[in-house]
Amino acid sequence: MIRLFCEQRDSGHEGEGLGKISETPFSAEHIVLVGPSVRYLHIASFPLLLWLIQHGAGQCFPEHLRLKYRMNLINRLRHRSEIRMPITTHRTSSQRHSTFYRACGPEEGPLVIMTHGWPELSISWRHQLVFLGQLGYRAVAPDMRGYGGSSLYSEKHAYAQTEIVQDMIELIDSLGRETAVWIGHDWGSPVAWNVALHHSDRVSAVASLCVPYGFSGHPDSLDYSINRDLYPVEHYPAGQWDYQLHYYENFDAALQEMEENPERVVKLLLRKGDPAGQGQPSATASTRKNGGWFPSTGVPDMPLDTDVVTPEDISTYAKHLNENGFFGPAAWYVNGDANQAYLDSAADRTLSMPVLFVHATYDYVCDTTTTGFADPMRALCPNLTEERLACGHWMAQEKPAELNTILERWLTEVADYPA
Repeated sequence: MIRLFCEQRDSGHEGEGLGKISETPFSAEHIVLVGPSVRYLHIASFPLLLWLIQHGAGQCFPEHLRLKYRMNLINRLRHRSEIRMPITTHRTSSQRHSTFYRACGPEEGPLVIMTHGWPELSISWRHQLVFLGQLGYRAVAPDMRGYGGSSLYSEKHAYAQTEIVQDMIELIDSLGRETAVWIGHDWGSPVAWNVALHHSDRVSAVASLCVPYGFSGHPDSLDYSINRDLYPVEHYPAGQWDYQLHYYENFDAALQEMEENPERVVKLLLRKGDPAGQGQPSATASTRKNGGWFPSTGVPDMPLDTDVVTPEDISTYAKHLNENGFFGPAAWYVNGDANQAYLDSAADRTLSMPVLFVHATYDYVCDTTTTGFADPMRALCPNLTEERLACGHWMAQEKPAELNTILERWLTEVADYPA
């Protein structure tokens, strides 16, 4: 019989002595009585308790009792600072590629893989790694190809989606898993979408922040996502996507601008959403007309937005961009033809697995609020859940608590993927 060791306290305060330890059968009756009433737990017994919860102790319970009290107890315990699970670092390598990744949570927990975008790192998922890990998931976030501690390549074509998706298949293989829930953001979203499209057998469910399904990766195919009331074609032919064409036409100049001062670049970019930007053309719509990102003044020195990042976060981003440069991150943008061919190779683009999309109201580039950017996704994803947050593009860092609540609810209630 499985027995659960709980600390019983009749008086005193947490942290004073050990109290009375009793051995109690882990049964449906006991869970009904004890589950909601747990107030204190000696830290030495927490790993045992969490292990029992995560591994389905009491599988003979009715499902509604097992889920209710498991989540009740985890919710009571996960915010205690002394049980915060660490983020650990790892590397997996094959003959073709090496991926550095961060992970949190029990190694045998249900797998969630989160893919970042430009110009970020695996630390962009730091809030989700800890949150999901403490729920009992094995949360994994790789540095994507061309970023951080993962492999760098000197040819632009090495950053096509076909290569990046293969990196992810090698990653999940190295973890000894058949399937995962995949969550992407920015350029990490096409990666998650493409894994779901081309390797559906490796996907339990898929989610994306800001970038909906249906985007091939070529700016010429994005007219349906442009608000022509805001961006008249005679003035803004590429709408808010003009900056992407700048990479195609002036790749070396774009790199030079970014590499002048990577720390200033990330401080400028990683900022919370601004409601005042609604109804105003995005600066990205005039990149070519202006002759670049910062044609005359250089990268402005903006104050740190501490609602999104810490000084340590900025230092980490800047360190790797200084060491690696922007060639890899920028090369993701200039593989539109190859990425379109990859999308076209799928005879049926329907995604039948559970899909989550989270809109960002104040993301004025990936605008799903005033445009049809999300319409192809709605047509191709029959099991789609849509949520919205009042935030800018860097959702996972700007609104971590709100996003984590959405992810937890979707994983457990819709995707049927409880920890």
